[in-house]
Amino acid sequence: GVDLTVEQMRENFDAVVLAIGALRGRDNTTVEGRELNGIHLAMEHLVTSNKECEGDGPATITAKGKHVVIIGGGDTGADCLGTAHRQGALSVTLLDYNPELPTERDEAATPWPAWPMVLRTSPAHAEGGVRRYQVAVQRFLGDENGNVRSMVLAEVRVTREDGKRIITPVGEEIELPCELALFAIGFEGVDLGPLLDDYGLSPTRRGSLSCGPDWQTTAPGVFVCGDAHRGASLVVWAIAEGRSAAHAVDVYLTGASDLPSPVHPTALPLAVV
Repeated sequence: GVDLTVEQMRENFDAVVLAIGALRGRDNTTVEGRELNGIHLAMEHLVTSNKECEGDGPATITAKGKHVVIIGGGDTGADCLGTAHRQGALSVTLLDYNPELPTERDEAATPWPAWPMVLRTSPAHAEGGVRRYQVAVQRFLGDENGNVRSMVLAEVRVTREDGKRIITPVGEEIELPCELALFAIGFEGVDLGPLLDDYGLSPTRRGSLSCGPDWQTTAPGVFVCGDAHRGASLVVWAIAEGRSAAHAVDVYLTGASDLPSPVHPTALPLAVV
């Protein structure tokens, strides 16, 4: 949509698959000091680090020799944790405003076959770092050069009112050394810009791109798959949807296909039991 315009793609290709991911990260711009240097969205750190691993130049954001704090306790936070260790961080702390989950299933709260709400430890967590629960960032503190040097935390209580999450500070404030802060608090969907505008596509309320049973969007000959379609998810789903979209494109171009089509656009993840 920028280096190659939509008009050029339509002239040169009979079908286009949008596999553009869901990289628009959720931010918290209301936190005091968010503008300081050294505070980034998780993907700003992970993408440049992956490029370095592939030999595409040095990472522009590195954890080497720094106290790192990761805000968010999910899979993306775990990716940041493992990357920070490999880059030589002095310390790594993960923050989660939720209470620590039990190590065993609570049959009353999540009876089988419901997804069990239990504490999960990934290989990255097993490598080290500290996980702190029921805390939230109150503000960032900087040095004389505009770089983040620490953050102030507070113990919090999480409640819900009319379906909305309310996070209330309830404990004493704690100052934590921090020279690199990474927000890993979720994703809001596909990046917006000329590509979608020129194809006449608008994200859903979830920030994803919808499609029909043939993986085709409302733009003729334009298909979608992976995180762009289902929202930020696991790579195995992206692979399965990519194969299925390839099958759909083959049918669109030739009328038939022998390619595998492992999932349907409306498929939902199944719990592993």
